This record gives sequence, C-alpha cells and structure tokens, in this order.
Amino acid sequence: MRRLGVGHVPEDRQRMGLVTSFVAKENAILGYHRDEAYNRTFEMNESFMLEECSSKMKDYDVRPANPELQSSLFSGGNQQKLVVMREMSRNPELLIVGQPTRGVDIGAIEFIHRRIITMRDAGKAVLLVSVELDEILSLSDRILVMFNGEMMGEISAEEADERKIGLLMAGIREEAA
Repeated sequence: MRRLGVGHVPEDRQRMGLVTSFVAKENAILGYHRDEAYNRTFEMNESFMLEECSSKMKDYDVRPANPELQSSLFSGGNQQKLVVMREMSRNPELLIVGQPTRGVDIGAIEFIHRRIITMRDAGKAVLLVSVELDEILSLSDRILVMFNGEMMGEISAEEADERKIGLLMAGIREEAA
C-alpha cells in the first residue's frame, strides 16, 4: 500500500504504530526500511537514518528530539507524533488516520490537527476515523456515519451539526426522526 501512496496512522500507536522496544530512528522507517536510502549492501545506513530522523523530529516537534531514545520512553503524545511523522513526512496521496488524538495532550492535539489540515489543504485525501465529534466537525469536509456496520448517511461539513450526526450514530436516519 505504501508504494501506492497510502499512509496509515493506526488507532493504537503502541500495538500497531510502533515497536516500543525500538529506538525512534528505527520506528521512523517502519514499513519504509527497504527504501534504497536506508540500505547499504549488507547493513542499514545508520548515519542517514540518524540524520533524517533528527531533522524530522524537529519538524514534527517530537520531544525530546533524540533519535536514539527507546520509543517506550516518549510520552504518549510524542509517541503519536513519531507515528504521524513517519506517515505524513512521506507525503502520501491518501492518509488513513484512526483516532489520531486519543490519549494525547492538548498541545499534541493541536499539532496533529494542524498537520492533518495542511495535508488536506495540499489536496491530499485524508480519511479520518474518530469518535471525537469536535474533531470530526473541525477537520472534515464531509462526514460519513456508520451504525452497526451499516452506512447511515453522508453530511457535508457545512450541514453537519451534533443533532444530525447523533441521530445517524444512533441508527436513525433524519427522515425517520
């Protein structure tokens, strides 16, 4: 999927987004480790990995900006920014983001939201999956609501409000309300 230009920020950063026993520079290339830039004939290009990860950590405000730090030692928000950094810095044509701000502090939430908006404004497709209604309303152009595995409806961001979305989330189509 990555070769097709698809990035993915999974819902669970610790189980699916990171290998917490790896250091940041290793997590920064997960799924991209076969790229020529990271490889030499028989070994990984450690100096390139270190330099690139350090630069990206500064760009994505990952604290501390230490590519050699074990990923489990970062705060939840900085772990999430590591995953976001890895996926967004590749400039994918489609970014699938699941619960991007779950369990992170307000500063990380604002940072991640700005990055999602930047991608959207650059013409990239962003599929945001979230249970946070405020997040959906502030980031979406259009909203699709599912209930019990069924698509209940689609609402444009301009028409969306808590009542309309809430009814669809409860399995009630507006015409039935």
